[in-house]
Amino acid sequence: MKKIGFLSFGHWSDSPHSKVRSAADALLQSVELAVAAEEVGADGAFFRVHHFARQLGSPFPLLAAAGARTDRIELGTGIIDMRYENPLYMAEDAGAADLISGGRLQLGISRGSPEQVIDGYRYFGYQPGDGDPDGAAMAREHTRVFLDVLRGEGFAQPSPRPMFPNPPGLLRVEPHSPGLRERIWWGAGTRATAEWTAQQGMNLMSSTLLTEDTGVPFHQLQAEQIQRFRDAWRAAGHEREPRVSVSRSVFPIVNDLDKQLFWHSRNSTDEVGFLDGGKARFGKTYAGEPDKLIAALAEDEAVAAADTLLLTIPNQLGVDYNAHVIDSVLTHVAPELGWR
Repeated sequence: MKKIGFLSFGHWSDSPHSKVRSAADALLQSVELAVAAEEVGADGAFFRVHHFARQLGSPFPLLAAAGARTDRIELGTGIIDMRYENPLYMAEDAGAADLISGGRLQLGISRGSPEQVIDGYRYFGYQPGDGDPDGAAMAREHTRVFLDVLRGEGFAQPSPRPMFPNPPGLLRVEPHSPGLRERIWWGAGTRATAEWTAQQGMNLMSSTLLTEDTGVPFHQLQAEQIQRFRDAWRAAGHEREPRVSVSRSVFPIVNDLDKQLFWHSRNSTDEVGFLDGGKARFGKTYAGEPDKLIAALAEDEAVAAADTLLLTIPNQLGVDYNAHVIDSVLTHVAPELGWR
């Protein structure tokens, strides 16, 4: 069995070619897609977080709304840029959204991806220290505090004259959601970062690109990343089993509209380019008739190694079409690969 969900960037555009014309459309349709995905049997609804962009920049109201409308599906992010976050305020928001959903949050966090503006986190009030030009160290420090707070241990000295009665001892951030600490994922772009992720006791979230290239196909490089994560997890001595997700663009062609939209992508291959000043390898799109997809995905070593597959979706095509894509994968592809 493999958990299968979707990953949405939440794009909106005031264009006649888009069914998502405004921020309100993007948010409300994201909730509706989570509901529809649950109805067709998907396991997860995940959303990208990008600031200063016409995408989904504030995840917790969205996750809470989706949690209130669904019953079973996991709800998550892929990923929240920790350079922008106040970790204590984030722990409050995350705790509230997790309690509303009944403990279904799966939060992907990371240092972040290329930004829309120069050093956008500075506008949010966060200044990296000397020797931290891109804020990576600051993101990891924010993450350390966030993970510590999620444990639910008291750390704040109570006032001798509080407005409300306090429990004994030091106070913690409220609301606290038990178990959320074990449902935090780190979006790792390299093999070394995957090892660091394991050492911190976070699950691994790996995308459709890696910010390094060794010349081997993307899925093999990603499979090596996953193996290094699992080896580092065992070496760290964690007691629970970790989770690993990978993202893929998978479009079964089962009707004329599918063919019109994705026939040109059926011969997609890996690409090598540059991201943030370094070489990166991007994974291919899987598009074609179901039997072709089944054969191709059976050769994907990283998908085989992961317990969770997130399907990247073209959200601007609307809720109905994206629910169709998810349903097509679950119906025509997943059973033949032993995922269902």
